[in-house]
Amino acid sequence: MEKLEGTIERITYQNEKTGYVIARFQPKHRASRLRGRRELTTIVGEIASINPGENVVLSGLWTNHPKYGRQFKVLEYRVVCPSTTEGIRKYLGSGLIKGIGPVSAKRIVRHFALVTLEVIEHHPERLIEVEGIGPKRVEMIRKAWEEQKEIKEVMLFLQSHNISTAYAVKIYKHYGEDAIQIVRENPYRLAKDVWGIGFITADKIARDLGVEENSPQRIEAGVRYVLNQASEKGHVFLPKEELVESSAEILKVPAELVPASIQALKESEDVIIENERVYLPPFFHSETGVAKSLALLIGRPKLSPADQWIKQQIDSLEKEEGITFAPQQRVAIRKALTEPVVVITGGPGTGKTTITKAITRLCEKTGQRLLLCAPTGRAAKRVSEVTGKEAKTIHRLLEFAPQTMTFKRNELVPLGVDTLIVDEASMIDILLMHNLLKAIPRDASLILVGDIDQLPSVGAGNVLKDIIASGRAQVVRLTEIFRQAQQSRIVTNAHRINQGVFPEIKNRKTEDFFFIEEEDPAEVVETIRHLCVRRLPDHYGYHPIEDIQVLCPMYRGETGAINLNRLLQESLNSKGQSYKRGSSEFKVGDKVMQIVNNYNKEVFNGDIGRIAEIDLECQTVKVAFDHLVSYDFTGLDELVLAYAISVHKSQGSEHKVVVMPITTQHYVMLQRNLLYTAVTRAKELLVLVGTKKALVLAVKNNRVMERYTWLSQRLAP
Repeated sequence: MEKLEGTIERITYQNEKTGYVIARFQPKHRASRLRGRRELTTIVGEIASINPGENVVLSGLWTNHPKYGRQFKVLEYRVVCPSTTEGIRKYLGSGLIKGIGPVSAKRIVRHFALVTLEVIEHHPERLIEVEGIGPKRVEMIRKAWEEQKEIKEVMLFLQSHNISTAYAVKIYKHYGEDAIQIVRENPYRLAKDVWGIGFITADKIARDLGVEENSPQRIEAGVRYVLNQASEKGHVFLPKEELVESSAEILKVPAELVPASIQALKESEDVIIENERVYLPPFFHSETGVAKSLALLIGRPKLSPADQWIKQQIDSLEKEEGITFAPQQRVAIRKALTEPVVVITGGPGTGKTTITKAITRLCEKTGQRLLLCAPTGRAAKRVSEVTGKEAKTIHRLLEFAPQTMTFKRNELVPLGVDTLIVDEASMIDILLMHNLLKAIPRDASLILVGDIDQLPSVGAGNVLKDIIASGRAQVVRLTEIFRQAQQSRIVTNAHRINQGVFPEIKNRKTEDFFFIEEEDPAEVVETIRHLCVRRLPDHYGYHPIEDIQVLCPMYRGETGAINLNRLLQESLNSKGQSYKRGSSEFKVGDKVMQIVNNYNKEVFNGDIGRIAEIDLECQTVKVAFDHLVSYDFTGLDELVLAYAISVHKSQGSEHKVVVMPITTQHYVMLQRNLLYTAVTRAKELLVLVGTKKALVLAVKNNRVMERYTWLSQRLAP
């Protein structure tokens, strides 16, 4: 082991999950023979708490990396206060203290020199002497410095168990000064309480704290983890046998130990077991609640206006709108006026939008109280545009209260509505549907509009498909493609794909569906980059960020969303204020996506916005969605770049242009419903880039992973 003392110059790479860091380090007393200056050394190791400008004493070993050469592998380290003005400036300007950025750090150190840290510690009120720092900023810095002192003990404890700074901050913010005690008592609480920390991380801490591999506490936490993972894959429950096998495999414990832990979880009401089906309580109560609410709605007496009256209303609407409804559309409109629960489903170009608009007009004419909603903001906005009537997201319709994490609208305070139309109903998961149905009066009508051939909801359940499969609700399937829609190759090819038929590809300038054949993944990526940056904006006038959306079957791989985001960011938004977080970098103007529901900020999984401002001093990022949302730097793990997104995350949205890589690299995700969903997201132009072999695989592969749900059986007559 050798010791080095010196200063952290910059962080080259940081993995927030593992705490692994690659940094450039300037040792004391090591001068370059060639240039007469000190050489920088590359250091590597799990040292996530260090910041640029800090003086550190490192213990470790010299190693030779085959690609990057000589490196110092850090095994132990301790931080010492910087002793030079330059060191203090870098230390304060690294983002360590909220309220002090690179510019203000330079001013503070210029004013106070070597006593800077003493002033901040003991006389922070003197900071007002520095140009550009007012009373509010002084108070922010004082509080941040105090918090930093408090958090240090938590940091040291957590980092002794290999937990990175980013997670340590999250844990401290959630538990405060009780963090160490709570983590010691039950480290598995972290997986449940702190977003971003999963079972694997919590288990690592627990094992470091001495929790035995076969302990009931560990196995119970593992069972909950397996059920949570299953819900993220769309399952509402898991069969007990499968839960036992999966838990034993993940925990690496004998399978015979797991049933006792499942029973203990049942007794503590952490799981509910029904006929060998094991549920987490929210999913059980939601599934049974949806079945009960729908049964009550379906069971109420039907409305019975005379057939002749309905015919007159539809005929009158045709004259007013200058259209002629097809027979299937007339059936859908008639059922919407008479049945308590109706499902209207069909692919693109089959008239779902026309029907929604017609029902809206007829409800207004007959004086009914009508409400329109959709699962996402983008889908709700589209419904508003086509109907001319306000549509809300389901969360806003139900008046979600972030303070209590509940909806104000429920069975006690129902919606004031006679007819509720829900668009993009295939996106609704079982939890959201339960809350929606609770708020619908028992004498109201419910109309669900959606395309069951698209990908199912991101959340657990397969609600729309299950309702149709149950046979309880009235269902209208729209199959006729209208003449205007037939002129769109996007629409006709979407239907061909859905039927398992290879799409027609002619690549004429008048077409809206293009296929560019590229075999080499590197060429696929370069073609997509060129399409987004040059060809589509230059030839068609599309805005490269606002109008064009790249959709990917997967996140990883050369043609995955992560790599494409990096390249498109470099090409489309290379300049401007930026903030580097781990291996990610955010810049003003970047297109970003929220990846978790944040009810306090009123932004939800899949919402896309643009970064409007990055404030390095206050350590905040402001993002323009349909409203301006502010994030602390510690909360940026809720955002990812969105120049390229997964097909799953695109549900409920439409884009003028969709560009999609389709290669055999994505083999495991090449499924018909995924390709169909991607194609139907394009409004004006679709470009596929890849191989015909991959396209054939996707069209032919109709194997869909079945989700464990029991809703259709609960609803069945």
